[in-house]
Amino acid sequence: MLLWLESPSDVTPITCSSGTKIARFAGMRLLQSACPRITFLNAINLCVTFPAGGEGQPAIGVRARTGRPKSPDLEGGQTMSQLFSTELLPASDRVDAWQWNAKQICGDCRVRFPKVAFHGTIDAREVGGLRLTRFSSSPLAFSKWPGDWLTPDNRFCIVITQIAGARHYQQAGESVLLTPGDSTLIDSARPWSSSCETDCARLYLRVPRWLMESRLGRSDIPTIQRISGANRSGGVLFRLSQSLYADTGRMIEEEVAVAMDAYFEILSVCLEGRHSPVPRAAELRAQIHRYIDQHLGEPTLGPLEIASAIGISVRHVHRLFLVTGNTLGDYIRSRRLHGCRRDLLNPRLKQKTITEIAFCWGFSDSAHFSHAFRKYFGVSPRAFRAQIAGQQGVVLEAESVADLIADISEFHSRPN
Repeated sequence: MLLWLESPSDVTPITCSSGTKIARFAGMRLLQSACPRITFLNAINLCVTFPAGGEGQPAIGVRARTGRPKSPDLEGGQTMSQLFSTELLPASDRVDAWQWNAKQICGDCRVRFPKVAFHGTIDAREVGGLRLTRFSSSPLAFSKWPGDWLTPDNRFCIVITQIAGARHYQQAGESVLLTPGDSTLIDSARPWSSSCETDCARLYLRVPRWLMESRLGRSDIPTIQRISGANRSGGVLFRLSQSLYADTGRMIEEEVAVAMDAYFEILSVCLEGRHSPVPRAAELRAQIHRYIDQHLGEPTLGPLEIASAIGISVRHVHRLFLVTGNTLGDYIRSRRLHGCRRDLLNPRLKQKTITEIAFCWGFSDSAHFSHAFRKYFGVSPRAFRAQIAGQQGVVLEAESVADLIADISEFHSRPN
């Protein structure tokens, strides 16, 4: 058996009185009847070799990283990961090694390999308490079935995101072809299979079924439904998946939590097309928009007050805006600036100073308002008002009229 470890200091060969050899490393212990051979592959990788056999086990290759040391300039903790690669294994051992390592991640499955030289890597990481695994390999096909141990507590949904190559997935009589950027869901409680004809790479996010239902707010989780990466929401889901895989080791716990919240929010949007016309997130955003418009004149308007009024957490408020590409602060500032612009256009308010108008819309500093107005509209509020005053007979610009009509429509649509 072959094991590669991140640091040679992690391995201590021990000989017991019976002559049995034990290799102990990073809190893990392997007991073998044969003597291991220790070889330094390079400055940071160590190879411990056990002969094949030993209770009928084949020669196995594992590359394990027990956790990256915390960097002094990062606030995040260790990134738990396990990496297996066939790169350093003899061609004759690669298939057995792959099957053994894949079983540790996926459980029992039947794998079919083409009659060509095989290569592949498996990189399993922990992201927000969930296992995110990247499989990359030459062509192979496999069939997976649930075990007898399946219970409601250990039933999982697997979100698959295709990174490279094209791959077929089948479950419950349905089939979907994923190309790079696409995603789909699999139910671990049902048999499923997958195949490809070229080299390909994919990410598997393993989520407990109960957690998926809680996150999506529904019990009817759609499976084998292609989420196209060409669509806006599908593309965002693809980029979030890659970011979670690549950047989790550089994010602090709070950042990981927000990123996971955003991931499930986008996943919910991607799956809503056939089932619910108005997602819960859209309803909450509409409530927040109404509350903001009713309280724009209050300088203290902020996430804490909004969250309390709507009945959700502050983090959830920020998350609802994160998936739209804007922050809560940007949205409030935009609404206030448009309100100030309408008032500056209104000839009936020409007796009001620019500062008075700004303060009426929740700004508390005239210099800050002037800077924000110029940055947003490309002209200072004073110059803007002067231009309007010089236009005879012009009361409202077309854009202002459209804003006014929208406000009136929204007012009439509110429940009494």
